[in-house]
Amino acid sequence: MKKSKILYSCYFARSREGEQFIPEHVFSLQIAGTLTVTDGVNRYIFKEGDYRLSRRNRLARFVKQPPEKGEFKSLSVYLDQETLRKLSEEWKIQPDKVKDSAHSVITLRDHVLYKSYMDSLLVYLQLPEDEQQIIMDLKVREAVQLLLKVNPEVKNVLFDFTEPGKIDLEAFMIQNYHFNVSLDRFAYLTGRSLATFKRDFQKIFHVSPHRWLQERRLKEAFFLLAEKKRNVSEIYQDLGFENLSHFSYAFKKHFGMAPTYLWNIHNNASLNAGSSSEK
Repeated sequence: MKKSKILYSCYFARSREGEQFIPEHVFSLQIAGTLTVTDGVNRYIFKEGDYRLSRRNRLARFVKQPPEKGEFKSLSVYLDQETLRKLSEEWKIQPDKVKDSAHSVITLRDHVLYKSYMDSLLVYLQLPEDEQQIIMDLKVREAVQLLLKVNPEVKNVLFDFTEPGKIDLEAFMIQNYHFNVSLDRFAYLTGRSLATFKRDFQKIFHVSPHRWLQERRLKEAFFLLAEKKRNVSEIYQDLGFENLSHFSYAFKKHFGMAPTYLWNIHNNASLNAGSSSEK
């Protein structure tokens, strides 16, 4: 089944989606609730009525928070490369040669054209799925037209079809080790084949990528639990672990103690120190 290019999200529960690789540009409206996005460098918060453009080939962590006694709601349009390439040829559009922005998500200004467009999508999404496809393909084209009209500067983002070039692997991994993505993704984002990535990694870190990632994440976990007094449940996803049991098992195997035990030791020590100072 062909994946829909339009996605409407709606639910009550808080969703901590963990790490994600953004494969395509995504034009979104935050309808209700709050979306927090972190990419390792920047942190973005989007509230009701905010529009955004998430950029392809980026790593980002998304946390969705419903409003009190309400539902989290967002509407997203996936601007796939095939459609953008066709439009680039059809409209004779080429990006300007400018320095790339470090931002993984672009905040778009509010505009009546954006609102009218998103309102129309909500109507079309009520149609049977087999009737939506042709209309939704046209709506993706319309989204690109609106973005160019309201935020013309995004031309250099939308129509840049270059793939990641070979970059400093050491700096990239130190900045992005906490993202829970496959080695294939890390290799791609550093401009390497998987085999070259593994070979270069071994030369730089003198250990395999899997082992380095686990040890680097566990070392950071120890610091957050012991020094920052962070709760175990707060940090395991932030450090790229699949689930709490996986994190607890790996931590105990590496340090010889459960992460909750370490947290209790240092947290109680802080409380006792505070009580002594008050006497």
